[in-house]
Amino acid sequence: MSLSFEGRVVLVTGAGGGLGKAYALAFAERGASVVVNDLGGDIKGGGKSSAAADKVVEEIKAKGGKAVANYDSVEDGEKLIQTALDAFGRIDIVINNAGILRDRSFARTSDMDWDLIHRVHLRGSFLVTRAAWNHMKNQKYGRIIMTTSAAGIYGNFGQANYSAAKLGLLGLANTLAIEGGKYNIHCNTIAPVAGSRLTETVMPPDLLENLKSEYVAPLVLWLSHEDCRDNGSLFEVGAGWVGKLRWERTKGAIVRNKNSHMSPEDVRDKWDKVCDFSDADKINTIGESLQTLVSVLSQVESGEEIGANPTSSVASASGINPEAAVGQKLPPSQFSYSHTQCILYALGVGMSTTDQDSLRFLYENHEEFGCLPTFGVIISQNAMMDGGLSSVPGLNIDFTRVLHGEQYLELYKPLPTSGTLTSHTTVADVLDKGSGAVILLDVHAYNGDELICYNQYSIFVVGAGGFGGKRSSDKARTPVPPPQRAPDAVVIESTTRDQAALYRLSGDWNPLHIDPSFAAMGGFKEPILHGLCSFGFAARHVLKRYAENDPSRFKAIKVRFVKPVLPGQSLQTEMWKEGNRIHLQCKVKETGAVVLAGAYVDLHPASGAAVESLQTGGLQSELVFAEIGRRIKDMGAELVRKVNAVFGWEITKDGQSASQWTIDLRTGSGSVHKGPYSGKVDVTFTVSDEDFIQVVQGKLNPQQAFFSGKLKIRGNIMLSQKLEVILKDHAKL
Repeated sequence: MSLSFEGRVVLVTGAGGGLGKAYALAFAERGASVVVNDLGGDIKGGGKSSAAADKVVEEIKAKGGKAVANYDSVEDGEKLIQTALDAFGRIDIVINNAGILRDRSFARTSDMDWDLIHRVHLRGSFLVTRAAWNHMKNQKYGRIIMTTSAAGIYGNFGQANYSAAKLGLLGLANTLAIEGGKYNIHCNTIAPVAGSRLTETVMPPDLLENLKSEYVAPLVLWLSHEDCRDNGSLFEVGAGWVGKLRWERTKGAIVRNKNSHMSPEDVRDKWDKVCDFSDADKINTIGESLQTLVSVLSQVESGEEIGANPTSSVASASGINPEAAVGQKLPPSQFSYSHTQCILYALGVGMSTTDQDSLRFLYENHEEFGCLPTFGVIISQNAMMDGGLSSVPGLNIDFTRVLHGEQYLELYKPLPTSGTLTSHTTVADVLDKGSGAVILLDVHAYNGDELICYNQYSIFVVGAGGFGGKRSSDKARTPVPPPQRAPDAVVIESTTRDQAALYRLSGDWNPLHIDPSFAAMGGFKEPILHGLCSFGFAARHVLKRYAENDPSRFKAIKVRFVKPVLPGQSLQTEMWKEGNRIHLQCKVKETGAVVLAGAYVDLHPASGAAVESLQTGGLQSELVFAEIGRRIKDMGAELVRKVNAVFGWEITKDGQSASQWTIDLRTGSGSVHKGPYSGKVDVTFTVSDEDFIQVVQGKLNPQQAFFSGKLKIRGNIMLSQKLEVILKDHAKL
C-alpha cells in the first residue's frame, strides 16, 4: 500500500530549490498541503526574493496539488507556522531544511561567520519548531525532521561554524524526541548528501549527477509518515542508500580503588582497555550512560578488582523474541509473613492511628483485624525481584531501562494476616510499542492449593521495541478512562517526608526511593515515592469512601502509572461511582500532575445487597455461572464422566474484558473457577455479557452468534456440543 499524506499539512523550510524543493513536490504529490518557505537569498545568507518559493508553488498547483508560499526568514518562526494555520488550519509536519554556508578556516572565522550560520541553522530550526510544538501537542500528532551534516557528525576542514551548528541540531532533535514521545510527536535527524547550492562548490559535477535530491526525499517522507515508529534516530542518506547511525562506547576500565586517589598514571596504564572497541556497548539514552557510573560506584565500594567491566550487566535492547518468551514460567516464589508485615504495609501507605477506622489494619488484637487488600502486590513482588526474569529465553533486556507501567490486582479471598503463600509467574505476552517493549507477567499466589490473588504486572522496557511484534494483547487488563463528569468524591491526603523510607521496608529496596545521589542519576531532583505506594493510598481512599473499610468488599484494582510523586506532596484521589466499579484518578495536589490514570477499583456488593443489573455496572453472567456452580456441586461426578473437558469463558463489557470463568469437568467432582486459570483449558469462549444472556435466554442462536463474530471460540470447537449437558434448560449452547 502506498504512503498517503492526505489531510496532513507540511512546512518545508528552504524549499525554493535543491532538497527542499524535492521534499515539497514529493509531499504534494502524495496529497499533503504544503507551505513552501524560502527567503530567496544566496548561499551566504544575503539578498531576498519571492521567486524561488513562487515557482515551486506554481509547479505543485499545476499538478493538482495544494501549496502556499512563505518568504519569511526562519528566524521569524511564528510567521511560518501562522501561514500554515491561515491557509490550511493546522500543522502536522515540519521539515527544517533551510541553510547557508560561510566556510572559513577556524583562524579566519569572524564573529559574523559564526553567528549567521548558527542563526539560520540552529536558532532558525529552534524557532520554527517551537512555534509548531504546542499545536502538535494539542492534536497529539507531529513529525519533525532536523537536517544535520556529515560535517557535524565527523567534522570537516573549513567548516567549524557549520559543523558546530549541525551537531547542535542533532542534540536538539534527540531531546525533542524524548519530550514529544508521549504526545505522539516524533523527531528524527538526517544527514543528506545531495547535489544542492551548498554542495555544488565542493563536489565534482559527475558526482553531483548521482547525488540527486530525489534520492533523499523518500527517506524524509517515510520518517514523516504516521506509520513510521522511529523517534530520536539519525540517518545518513544519499545516492539511493540509507544508513542508521548510533553511538558506540568501549567497555572502558575502572582506574581507581576505594579510598585511593586517581592519577594520570592510572589512566595511562589502562589506556588500551579504555580505547578497546572490540566488544563495544550501544548506548541509546542518558540514563543508560549514567548507569555505568552507578555500576562503577558499586564496584569501587565493594572493592572489586580494578578494571572490572562496569557495563557487563547491561543487556542488549534488541534481544526480544516473543515466540521464545511467551508462556515461559518463572521459578515458584514463596513469601512468608506475619501480622507485623501487614501492619508495616498499612503504615507505609499512609494509615494512621489518628483515624479510628484505621485501627482494624494497625492493631493485631482488634476484633476485625485484617490485611489491606493491596498488600497482595507485596506477596507477589518477590516473584519480580528474585531475578527469575533474567533467565527467561527471548528476554535479553537491559534491566536498568525497566519501568513499571501498569498494575492489576484481583483477590479471590480476603488476604490472611499471616502465612506462607506461593506465587507462580508466567510470561503472558510480549508487545512491541515501537519506543519500547511491554512484558505482561501473570502472577498467581496460592495458600496451599487455594488461589488467593492474581497480579498482572505490565513492565515497559525503554528502547527495546522495534522487533516486529504485535502492539496489543487480549490478555492485558486494560485501563479504563473515568466518566466525563465531575468526580462524585474527592479525597486529599498528604504523604510525609519519610513516606518512601517507610514504604520500602515492605520489600522494595530500590535506592531510587531513598538515595539522593542515585535519584539524581535517574534525572530526579530528590528520591521519589514508590508508584505502588500511591497505588495503596488510592485504594485506601476508595475502600473507606465506598466500602466502609471492609476488605472483604474489595475485588480488584487496575492502575496505570503516569508520573512520580515526591515524599511530602499531597495525593488527590478523584472518584466516580458506576455500579460496583469505582473509577479513580490520582493527582499531586500541589502541581495538578496526574500520577495514576485509567484506574478503577471493583467492589463486591455489600452483604445482603441485591445483585446490581447490567445497567448499573454489574454482570448478569455472574448469576448464570453461580447456577452452573450449584449444578456441578449437586451432580459433578456424573458431569465429569459425561463431559471430561475444561471450558474457559472470557466475558466482555463495552469491548473490555470484564470477567473470566473456568468450568473444570475433568478432575475430581468438577468445579467452577472465577478469574485466571493456571491449568490447561480445552476450549475458550469469548462473548459480551449482553450476548451471553441473550444466548442463555434463547433469544440469540449460538451458531448465528459465532458466524456474526459475537461469539469467538479458541481450541477444540467440537467440545462446545457438550455444553448442553451443563446448560440444559438454561441455554442452547
